[in-house]
Amino acid sequence: MQQSFSAIRSVLPSTARTCWWMVRLTVGVSFLVFLLDYFRLLPYFSEWLQPVFSTLGLPGEAALAYVSGYFVNVYSAIAVGVTLDLGPRAMTILGVMVLCSHNMFVETAIQRKTGTPWVRTVVVRTLSGILLALALNLVLPPEDVVEMTGASAVFAAADGVGEAGVTFVEAFWAWAQTTLKLAAKMALLIFLLNILQKLLAEFGVTQALSRILAPFLRVFGLPARCSFLWIVANTLGLAYGGAAMLEEVERGDLSQEDIDLLNLHIGISHSNLEDLVLIASIGAIWWIVLLSRWILSLLLVWGYRAWLHLHSSHVSA
Repeated sequence: MQQSFSAIRSVLPSTARTCWWMVRLTVGVSFLVFLLDYFRLLPYFSEWLQPVFSTLGLPGEAALAYVSGYFVNVYSAIAVGVTLDLGPRAMTILGVMVLCSHNMFVETAIQRKTGTPWVRTVVVRTLSGILLALALNLVLPPEDVVEMTGASAVFAAADGVGEAGVTFVEAFWAWAQTTLKLAAKMALLIFLLNILQKLLAEFGVTQALSRILAPFLRVFGLPARCSFLWIVANTLGLAYGGAAMLEEVERGDLSQEDIDLLNLHIGISHSNLEDLVLIASIGAIWWIVLLSRWILSLLLVWGYRAWLHLHSSHVSA
């Protein structure tokens, strides 16, 4: 018991610092998106993307769902996606794009703090979603896509706090209440997760997990010592699980190469529990959404490992 209390006390100061940083980041990004939403600027982003989406097997209106997810989160994308009359094929393509590149500001900031360049994260995640959408549009059987007549219905549904008759103060208060709940939930999860991580390491459970998952992670090109963070990223995602990653980096348990490899993988394939279920609940084919991202992440990680090997060989020569 004393060993447990000592382990918990040792992790609290660094966890508090990480928690404060993540909450400030999340609230700041959320407020920016709130302003874009209130002043109805988000639909303009989707209008720019409509020509691109037509080549991906999606109606132009789906661009707003993607933009909402890109700047906010999967919930925002789903809120717009359910207003579209999309079949399983189109919803699967949209779901893959959203899960590859959602909550971009917050999750990129987390990965950047671990040492991975933010430009690499944004480019890889954004292009991965587009490339997978192109591939799925080519290989999935055709399906009739019924578009809504005009984007006005979608824009109206996506207005949220910015709709007519809602004052800025009322909209801000609604945003503040939602954000406060989110911040409280995030802080609680961060503390619980880091305490759990410390206890698992203290009593040797992390090492056991590494041995069990080693063959599976080896297929993906990831070192076994990333097993705990891989589990966290796949269950809680990056926004909540990022605190655990930051703690690992601060302790020096992972090398920068380990972190970069892990970030490549989980950047496009994380939160494969809640978010995957949510996407499937609105019509996406879940196993295609999961396997397509796993396959691409596998190719990316092994490609990066090959590049590192060639680069090191060239330097040594």
